[in-house]
Amino acid sequence: MEVHKELDTRGLNCPLPILKAKKALTEMHSGELLKVVATDPGSLRDFQAFAKQTGNELVEQQTLDKEFVHVLRRR
Repeated sequence: MEVHKELDTRGLNCPLPILKAKKALTEMHSGELLKVVATDPGSLRDFQAFAKQTGNELVEQQTLDKEFVHVLRRR
């Protein structure tokens, strides 16, 4: 999987990871992948809801130790 942009939102709580992802996605082309690394456990459901609301595809979510990795495809 080729990620086009990566965001480090470690240490930030809701809604900052979502807001930063939204801004990054507006700067990307359709079909490109954005990887977001977060430490907020609530980000799992936040990114699921964000994907449904915006039409961007949530390609993958992983939990690695205390970090949460989200990969979104720009619509």
